[in-house]
Amino acid sequence: QVHLVESGGGLVRAGGSLTLSCAASEGTITEATMGWYRQAPGKQRDLVARIARGSGTDYVDSVKGRFTISRDNAKNTVYLQMNSLRPEDTAVYYCHYHLGIYDFWGQGTQVTVSS
Repeated sequence: QVHLVESGGGLVRAGGSLTLSCAASEGTITEATMGWYRQAPGKQRDLVARIARGSGTDYVDSVKGRFTISRDNAKNTVYLQMNSLRPEDTAVYYCHYHLGIYDFWGQGTQVTVSS
């Protein structure tokens, strides 16, 4: 079991920036595809960005050019740099670990963007 803990969420004005961190323990992220998902009230949980073992990245269209996902395998941590935040980015952001048949989730961190 890999334990994931997100941090860095908070309240920010539109146009502002936040950096989310996801620290893993009880296992290594080195071989895993790591992702950030978000869930707004009343909506499903959707992929925001993911980074593969070789550091290839994917982003949902709505965050391209504004968000950057990165990983530091030595620190067993994944980051999501979020710039030019919009009110529609408001959601609980979840870190996700995927390797083979294994999927683990963090507890989530709230991001609120005020207009």
